[in-house]
Amino acid sequence: ATGQTFRESISINQSLFVLRKVITALARRQGADLLLIPYRESKLTMLLRDAVGGSSYTLMIACLSPSDAHYEENLSTLQYASTAGKIRNRPEMNLDPKSALIRKLRSQVRTLQAQLAAAHAHIVQITGRPVPTELETG
Repeated sequence: ATGQTFRESISINQSLFVLRKVITALARRQGADLLLIPYRESKLTMLLRDAVGGSSYTLMIACLSPSDAHYEENLSTLQYASTAGKIRNRPEMNLDPKSALIRKLRSQVRTLQAQLAAAHAHIVQITGRPVPTELETG
């Protein structure tokens, strides 16, 4: 390979090398958030930043060769996949602020309704009489 093809192959290999560094750093980061993750060293890792170390689920598929001649490559691939498997992301739903607020307020309403029902039951238990209809909710 010469010329443009050679430069492209160098760029691809460099990006894959940086991706391996990122995956290794993310796998080691589990206890310490201060570890620097080298996302900026390659365009590939910048593009994959949210997928690899962000707040989403990530799936890695390792392709192996059944041939004994590729034993070392298979072993390296399995070690790489094992390291990637140690990454623990915290997936979150991406909601716009209004939807998140609505969800939070609905949850609070359900909680308050449950507390009110418990208070009504307590009043009935203590007084032996039902709660007046003007105080009922519904």
